[in-house]
Amino acid sequence: MYDFAPAATADKTTLYTDLVSAADALTRDEPDSVANMANISALLWQFLHDLNWAGFYRLVGHELVLGPFQGKPACIRIPLGRGVCGTAAATRETQLVEDVHAFPGHIACDAASASEIVVPVIHKGRLLGVIDLDSPVASRFDADDAAGLEGLAAVIAARIA
Repeated sequence: MYDFAPAATADKTTLYTDLVSAADALTRDEPDSVANMANISALLWQFLHDLNWAGFYRLVGHELVLGPFQGKPACIRIPLGRGVCGTAAATRETQLVEDVHAFPGHIACDAASASEIVVPVIHKGRLLGVIDLDSPVASRFDADDAAGLEGLAAVIAARIA
């Protein structure tokens, strides 16, 4: 049994260090990509506050397809370049969106979402998919979240390839 818990008083740097460490421990010896994405989604849900969705979209062919997640049912397929997830995949750049309603072409899977961050997961130059976090709180995510999630993506990329 695993018992990972974020420190209640941790700053974001410590929180993400602990999150990445927990993800590393959970996925280090597991070759199954779906199991690894499922556990990482659960860790994101447990470690980060004010989320209403946390999970993965996987690159399958020329579109993103829903992967393991925590939260309400979500859009199943997203074309590259469409919405926040599709934009992150197409540009291979983190998308930090303070107000999803102001993002051109935003795909509203949950009407309660107000802000979003999407981080591409790249392994050996190949896009595998994206990590997607939504929040019902406007401006929930910042540069510290982007750096922490990019660090997570770097550690887990080989384990979901």
